Parts: sequence; C-alpha cells; structure tokens
Amino acid sequence: MTSAGFNVTSSLTLVGFSSLSGHSSLLFFVFLLLYLFVLFSDSLVIYIICSQRALHRPMFAFVASVLLNSLTVSTLVYPKLLSDLLLSGSGLVQVSWTLCLCQGFFVSSLGAASFMLLSTMAFDRYLSICHPMHYAVLVTPAKVVLMLLLCWMLPLILGVVSTLLVSRLPLCRAQLNRVYCDIYSIVSLSCGGAEAQLSGIYGLLNTAVIIFLPAAFVLFSYARILFICLRRSRSFSSKALQTCLPHLLVFFNYSISVCLDLLLRRLQSNRESDSTLITSILMMLVPTVLNPVVYGLKLKEVFTHVKRLLRCGRDS
Repeated sequence: MTSAGFNVTSSLTLVGFSSLSGHSSLLFFVFLLLYLFVLFSDSLVIYIICSQRALHRPMFAFVASVLLNSLTVSTLVYPKLLSDLLLSGSGLVQVSWTLCLCQGFFVSSLGAASFMLLSTMAFDRYLSICHPMHYAVLVTPAKVVLMLLLCWMLPLILGVVSTLLVSRLPLCRAQLNRVYCDIYSIVSLSCGGAEAQLSGIYGLLNTAVIIFLPAAFVLFSYARILFICLRRSRSFSSKALQTCLPHLLVFFNYSISVCLDLLLRRLQSNRESDSTLITSILMMLVPTVLNPVVYGLKLKEVFTHVKRLLRCGRDS
C-alpha cells in the first residue's frame, strides 16, 4: 500500500460481463458464429488476393494487410471473450495484470495500424488516379513493403512505450467496465499524479500521430481524388470512385467507432456505464465483421473470384 493508492500486480476485474451474465449462453453462440465468420471471410479474401496473380497489385496488398490486421485483432479478442463468457457465472471475470497489459498493447497497436494502413491505401489511390503516368515508378513493390512495415512498426513501437508507462502507474481501482483490456481504460484506473499525467499526454500525442493525422491525410487524398474526378469524363470518374468506395466505407467504419468510444469516455469520465460497455463491444464487432464483407462484395475483382471459388465448391 502506498500513499497514492495500490499497484494491482495480480489481476483486474472485467465488470462489463455483469451486464451480460443473464444472456451469456446466447452471447457465447452469437460471438462464436461471428468469430467463425470473420475467420472464414478474412481468410477467403486474403487467400484469393495471394493466389490470383491478377490481384498482385499494391492496392490489393494493402487490402490483404487490412484484413490480416483485422484477423489478428479478432484472434486476440474473440477466443478470450468466448472463454470468459463460459466462465462468467457471477458476471465478473478476473484477468491477470500481465495478460491485460498484453491484450491492451496488441489491441491498441493493431487498431492504430489499421488507420496507418488506411491512410497508405488512400495515398496509393491518390497516386493511381491523380498521377497515373508516374504511378509505376512511385509505387514499386519495394516501396509497398517499406510502407507496410512502417504501418505496423510505428504503432508497435509507440505501443511499447505507452504500455511501459502504464505498467508503472499506481492504481486505485481494479475494475474495468469493459469486456476486454485496452491501454486507455487501464490509465483511467490510476490514482492520478505526475505519472498519470505523463501517460495521458503521451496518449494524446500518440492518438494525434497515429489516428488524427492519418485520418486528415485520408480526407485530403479523397478530396483531391473527387476534385480530379469532377474534371474528367463520367466513365473515368465512375471507375475511380468505384475503387475508392470500399476504402471509404472501411475508413468511416473505423473512424465512427473510435470517435464514439473517445466521446463517451470523455463525457462519462470515470463513471461506469452500459453505453461504454456497448461501444467497447461495437468497436470490436463492427470493423472485424464488416471489413471482409465490404472488400469481398464492393471490390469487383475480388468479388468475381469469390463467386468463382464458391461456385466451384458447390459443383464439386
């Protein structure tokens, strides 16, 4: 025990399950079906992109990376959620401090990587549509690999620093009103003080660099694409906007989920509420479920191969 509070070195309690305990059996099967759908659909689209030489282009490499990112987050969250639902007879779930930190690190880092990937995808579409004569020179396979590494490594490095700062915080509470751990929620359990302020400031800077700057770049890129399309022929504009629409849908999907979560956290501060629990679930469910649907149905090249593959499966 310290003057500031106590350090939780053994476990935290995920009290969000208390709101779900009366429907745990039903929710278990719902989340299980959703997880199986995400596994199948993400894997199917990634397989099609990797196996079809016609899709070995930068745009589809970024699509596969976004889906791989989504698949990884799902694998980090869904199995733990399913096991917790099975064991949450009392409505409360205990999670070790180390496991909570690890889950928070990966969820936060991979979530930030999604925004980086979407901004890189917007940059790729901008060069393809606005500078088609120089596209092959500007976007080479080597540069695509470097951009993908940057999109994953930068959030992971910043996430390591954030996790190390949070791991040093003295905590005054040990209950999270969520169904999974994330770094911001762990910071909300702290007793305050200089270390908590440092973590808060670093978190704001991290959010600005990893989320708001890429989001602003995405909006700028697509605004430029729209401006170019308005000056070109109708057929050119239709084709360009058709390739951009899936990326925009996924971007707004992520952005709305994150903004709702951040807004509700700020409005409710440290108060526990069912709305924060609902947004934590929606932030996990909506992007992971909709991403493969959007890319599988809205990208014509991918959808053509999906239909062909499923038709062959039925015929055999």
